Amino acid sequence: MSFVLEPSYAISYLFRRILVPVDGSESSMRALEVALDFARRYGSKVSVLHVHAPGADTKAIREAIEKRVRDKGVAVDIKFKEYNPQTSSVANEIISEIIEGGYDLVVLGARGNTANEDLMIGSVALSITINSATSVMIIR
Repeated sequence: MSFVLEPSYAISYLFRRILVPVDGSESSMRALEVALDFARRYGSKVSVLHVHAPGADTKAIREAIEKRVRDKGVAVDIKFKEYNPQTSSVANEIISEIIEGGYDLVVLGARGNTANEDLMIGSVALSITINSATSVMIIR
């Protein structure tokens, strides 16, 4: 009788820590669903980040995130980061979190809450894709 190892997946070693920036748009919530699926299948740890302007009410976005995560069987770390619009940007704060947190993968929606629906990719998603030193998965 021979010894058989459990199947292992290379992806479980590649994407151990996943960051999901959310802004409340449906695109970003679909990205959260994909990250939760990765976590269930491969044991990834998921952190959700919402970057907001000073004084913004974050209660609604927290409830939306918790609603999506509920009953998925995955522990998610929810982070809120406030930025100063005169000295920084949403994309800059997300890049800072990627660097500081040591994430292996960023899963984000292609477009956020933009007024122009003709855009294929939003400015934040484009900036993250170009400036991130880690893998980025864009969800449409």
